[in-house]
Amino acid sequence: MAAPGSASQEREAAVASAARVPAVPDAVTLPVEGMTCSSCAATIQGGLSRLPGVEDAVVNYATRRATVRPDGTVTGEELQAAMRETVAGLGYSVPEISHEHGDGHASEHEAHMHADASRIADYKRRFIVAAVLAVPTVLLSMVPALQFEGWEWVVAVLATPVIWWSALPFHRSTVASARHRATNMDTLVTLGTMAAWTWSTVVLVGGLFGGFAGAHVYYETGAVIVALILLGKWMEVRSTARAGDAIRALSKRQSATARLEDGTEVPRDALEVGTRFVVRPGETIATDGRVVEGEASVDASLVTGESVPVRVEAGAEVVGGTIAADGALTVEATRVGAETMLAQIARMVDEAQSGRARVQRLADRISRIFVPVVIAVAALTLVVWLAVTGDANAAFTAAVAVLIISCPCALGLATPLAIMVGTGRGAQLGVLVRGPEALEDTRDVTTIVLDKTGTVTEGRMTLVSAAAPGLAPADEALLLDAAAAVEGRSEHPIARAIHEARAADAEAGSRTLPRVKGFRSVAGHGVVATVQGLGGDGGNAEVGVGSRRHFASVPDELEALAAAAESRGETAVFAGRGSVAEAVLTVADAVKPTSASAIGAFRELGLEVVLLTGDNARAARAVADEVGIDRVIADVLPGDKADTIRSLQAGGSRVAMVGDGVNDAPALAQADLGIAVGTGTDVAREASDLTIVSGDLRAAADAIALSRRTLSTIRGNLFWAFAYNTAAIPLAALGILNPMIAAAAMGGSSLFVVGNSLRLRSFAGYRSRS
Repeated sequence: MAAPGSASQEREAAVASAARVPAVPDAVTLPVEGMTCSSCAATIQGGLSRLPGVEDAVVNYATRRATVRPDGTVTGEELQAAMRETVAGLGYSVPEISHEHGDGHASEHEAHMHADASRIADYKRRFIVAAVLAVPTVLLSMVPALQFEGWEWVVAVLATPVIWWSALPFHRSTVASARHRATNMDTLVTLGTMAAWTWSTVVLVGGLFGGFAGAHVYYETGAVIVALILLGKWMEVRSTARAGDAIRALSKRQSATARLEDGTEVPRDALEVGTRFVVRPGETIATDGRVVEGEASVDASLVTGESVPVRVEAGAEVVGGTIAADGALTVEATRVGAETMLAQIARMVDEAQSGRARVQRLADRISRIFVPVVIAVAALTLVVWLAVTGDANAAFTAAVAVLIISCPCALGLATPLAIMVGTGRGAQLGVLVRGPEALEDTRDVTTIVLDKTGTVTEGRMTLVSAAAPGLAPADEALLLDAAAAVEGRSEHPIARAIHEARAADAEAGSRTLPRVKGFRSVAGHGVVATVQGLGGDGGNAEVGVGSRRHFASVPDELEALAAAAESRGETAVFAGRGSVAEAVLTVADAVKPTSASAIGAFRELGLEVVLLTGDNARAARAVADEVGIDRVIADVLPGDKADTIRSLQAGGSRVAMVGDGVNDAPALAQADLGIAVGTGTDVAREASDLTIVSGDLRAAADAIALSRRTLSTIRGNLFWAFAYNTAAIPLAALGILNPMIAAAAMGGSSLFVVGNSLRLRSFAGYRSRS
């Protein structure tokens, strides 16, 4: 027989053992260096996809990140090790990122900055050498007056360092890919330039033995191609490095140190929850916290995108990275390291940038087969020209032009770079995008549904009036105090407003609210509890507080008071013993001053606006009229909000939902596009596609407008990338494009995509109009 307690001990041991098993993460992400085009990304993505334990893999060329989603059969450590090995085996590298403090995002961005600076310097150095040597090479080759006996040998000496040293990064990448039976953009560059150099060298050396009479040398072609491609890559890397400025600014904005109350300066990473630190005028708040002393105007534009400072005082929440413009504050840390809002914003932006848009999938499929197809087309071009014309010079020129013009750089940058710039700009404006799919979902949205409380209104209820006209003054006070005591057990904003107001009144009158027990909530109706001293003989009585539907009977006099309040946009709450309402309490929630202009912005975006609320129809209508909303759906129980969204969708609408409460989460998840107000609850943000950090409803319009603008940029980039290759390859094959012109055009197409994407940095939004 087992000893007593052995079963529980075994269970505890099993739980402890399970706790020691490394958890399987939702995704594993690694930075990758060495990619030069979308084909590189496709090669790595294919290698990672074939790893055991990998369900899906995405490699982003613009952000230089590889993300895999495990299938649950391997641990995160095992998968990360396998990813590193695979990436290295394919000829690329994974830089070491320090995670000693925080969540490592700042370190990773710093590593990317160093890598970008190194790449920019390397491309610049190689370009300068190539340009200096290519210019005399072209002049000697193209200007007969400058030519002299043996000039070809001088050209060979000038061009060889360009082909072999300046273009060395392309050759290394080609060899690394070929070792794994793969191709990339560099394969085309290597084939084109090495073909030009090899043919020219064979002609030059063969001429010593009387062969290849009249054959042309192409050293200038190879040298100019390398110089132009290096120029394009140098400018491209410089421009794409700027695309990450927004998210890097988030990390760099945080203060490196914090000043404790005793004047001691400590590293920001040394702060713990509960530590108090001092912020002087003009200083950056070190981490998220609660003000315990002082008053100041805080510049929160980094987080919310709003330029007007917010006044804070004791009890207010502040965000790390914001600036105390005036006044001194003593702050108690509430979140540190990876839990701070800036760290979470950076993490969300990273996740969005690492995702893959649906519109990109066609480009991904093309990238995998593009280079082999181009090589085949170039070979076919060479054979056809030789067969038709017999002109080896013309055949060689056309084939090299096909190789060079076809480099798919623009195709690989089209989507990820626009997402990178768009999401970064969104972070600056306080708009967080969960992933590329959310950008695409904004395109088809036709209707936007707004929760009332906390979204259109401030969400800070105040008690306006309380009356029980059928009771004597003393009994009225007892019932209202009892109602406030019952509401004190509820977390609803209306309940808090009633409780806080009556509690303050009781304290001022040197009395206390009665004790309650047996509290329970009836969803969509109200709350009930047993209150001492309210029975007919001074005993206990069950007191209910809630909407009309909570009571079987509501006297006409109370109905009249409630109707008058609701016509003013106030909310009426009834209270009573048993099933009969005896008192009415009215609360008001001020409409946000920016809500009306937000409604105008939604209409400008072509959206039908619907107000959805659990409040009564009269109060909802008053708020809707104030802000300019035509359609109102009122008296909706919390659990029915998702059904309302579903019914709108069934009617043919593509619905966006904006909300901030726990009861909004199902509706946010049901909507085609969920937008959470960042001042709301975490569960609402988890269920949403977009999050606006600011409480300003216009930020929701900015989120939709920015998403649509980003998607439009992606589509424009892809169109021109496809159009460029579609038009250029036949022209090159027909001999219309010279290889040097092809090299310039290839670089120009990439720079167009980069420039078009960087235009998103100028997006201002509707809030900038005020």
